[in-house]
Amino acid sequence: MEAVLLFPNAILAAPTKLKPVEKTADPIISQIGDFRRYQLFFFFLILLCKFGSGWHTLGHIFLAAPTDISCATANVTDPCSEECEEIEFDTSVFKSTIITEWDLTCEKKQLASLSQSIVMFGILVGSLLFGMGADRFGRRPAFLTSCFMQLITGLIVCVSPYFWFYCLFRFLVAVATAGTMTASFVLIMEIVGPKRRELIAICYQLPFNIGHASLAVFAYFIREWRWFQFSITIFSAVFVIYICLVPESPRWLLTTGRVDKSVKILEKIAKCNKAPVDTVRPEIEAAYVTIAARQPVKKGTMLDLFRTPFLRVKTIFMANNWLVACMVYYGTAQYVSRLGGNIFVSNLIAASVGIPGTILCVFMTKYLGRKKTLLLSNGCSAVGLLLLACLSSQGDIFRISCAAIGLFGASVTFPNVYLYGAELFPTVVRSNGVGLCSTIGRIGSIVAPLICDLDTYGIWIAPLIFGIFCMLSMLGTIFIPETRGLPLPETLEDGESFGRKKKEQA
Repeated sequence: MEAVLLFPNAILAAPTKLKPVEKTADPIISQIGDFRRYQLFFFFLILLCKFGSGWHTLGHIFLAAPTDISCATANVTDPCSEECEEIEFDTSVFKSTIITEWDLTCEKKQLASLSQSIVMFGILVGSLLFGMGADRFGRRPAFLTSCFMQLITGLIVCVSPYFWFYCLFRFLVAVATAGTMTASFVLIMEIVGPKRRELIAICYQLPFNIGHASLAVFAYFIREWRWFQFSITIFSAVFVIYICLVPESPRWLLTTGRVDKSVKILEKIAKCNKAPVDTVRPEIEAAYVTIAARQPVKKGTMLDLFRTPFLRVKTIFMANNWLVACMVYYGTAQYVSRLGGNIFVSNLIAASVGIPGTILCVFMTKYLGRKKTLLLSNGCSAVGLLLLACLSSQGDIFRISCAAIGLFGASVTFPNVYLYGAELFPTVVRSNGVGLCSTIGRIGSIVAPLICDLDTYGIWIAPLIFGIFCMLSMLGTIFIPETRGLPLPETLEDGESFGRKKKEQA
C-alpha cells in the first residue's frame, strides 16, 4: 500500500504556524524534528504489539499451571507408582491445562518445561530471521509479516490435537513474537532523535511488563487453556490497522537508495510535525549523494569482539549480563507459580513490580549511570533470591515477597542492558555485539524453565542458582566502563581504548 494512505486525517490537521527543525548531522531528524507530534503518535501505535510479546512469551505460566494429582486406584496413594492405573487431576482451580490435556506428570513432568524452552528458542530464531529480513526487505514487510504470523499461529495453538503439534506452533508463535519486537523497536528508533532515544528505548519495555501482569487477570476469568490461549491471541487482530498506519522506515529507504519514497514519507511526517516541507526533498537528495559517494567503511565481524584484550573482557561480561537478565527475569516469573498461595494474586503482584522497575530504570540510568544501575539492580535480585533460597520454608507471603524483589531488580536490569550494550560496542561491530549478547541472553531464557524444574529435589535450588548468577553478574560488571554522557566508540581502536584509565592508555 502506498504511503498516501499511511497517515490518519486527524494527524494531518489544518495548517498552523511552522516550527523550524534544528539541523543536525542526521539528515532524517533534520527534516522531522527530534521527537514531535508524529513520533509520539507512532510510539503509542507501535506499543500495541508489545502487549502480545508479554502474553505469548510468559503465557506458559498459566497454560501449564501447577496441577495437583492423586491416584484413583484403590489402596494406592502414590500417583506416580507402577501400581497406579489411573491418575486423577484436581480441576478445582483450572478446568484444563496442557498438563491435564496430555498427562504431563511423573516421568513426563519435564515435558511441560521443555515446551517453554522451545518457546524461548523460537524467540532466538525469530530475532535472527526477522532481524536479517528487516535489513534486507524492509522494516514494514518484516513487521507486518510477524504481526499476522503471530495471530494465525496463535489461533492454531488453540486447536492443538497433540502435544508435539502444540510445541511446534508455540515455537512459531515465538518466532513471530520475536519478529514483532525486533522490527517494531527498529521502526521507532529510526525516527526518534538522540534527545529522546534513551527515554523511548526504556519506556518501550513497559507494555511487556503490563502484558505479563495482565496474564493473571486473563487466567482468573478463563480457566481452560484453549480459551486462555485464544484470549491472548485474538487481540492481534487489531494489527490490521498497521497496514494503513505504519509506513516504511524513511531511514531504511534512504540508505537503500529509494530516495523518492523516503522523501514522500518524510514530507508527510514533517507536515504532521508542523515542520517546513519545502526543504525535505533537496536536503534528502543531497544527503543521499553524500552517502553514495562515501567510501565504504571496513565492516567488523563478531571475531573482532575478541581480538583485543579489553574489548574481549567487555564483550564477555556484557554477554554474561544479558544471560543473567534473561535467566533471572523469565526464570523467576515462572518460578512464582510454584511457591504456593493464590496463583493469580502471587503472579499479579510479582509481575506488577516490573512496571515501576522499568520506570525507575529511566531515572537511575540518567542520574546514576548505566554501571551503578546495573550493580544495584543485580544486587537487588541477588538479595531477594538468596533470601528466598535460605528461607524457603517460610510462609507464602514471605516467599512471594522475596520473588517479587528478585523480579523487581531484573525489571530494572532488562532495559538497562539493551541501552548499555548498544553504547559499549564500537559502531563497526555494534550490531554484532548486541546480536551476540541477545543470543547469549536467549540461552539464559531457554535453560530457565529447566532450572525451575529442579524444585523436585528442593524448592530452594532454583532461587539459589539465580541468586548466584546475579552475584557473578555484579562481579563482572565491575570490569565494564561507564558509558553515560560519553561519545560512542566508532572504530575497533576506539572499542579497545574506550573506558581505559588514562595511565593505561599512555
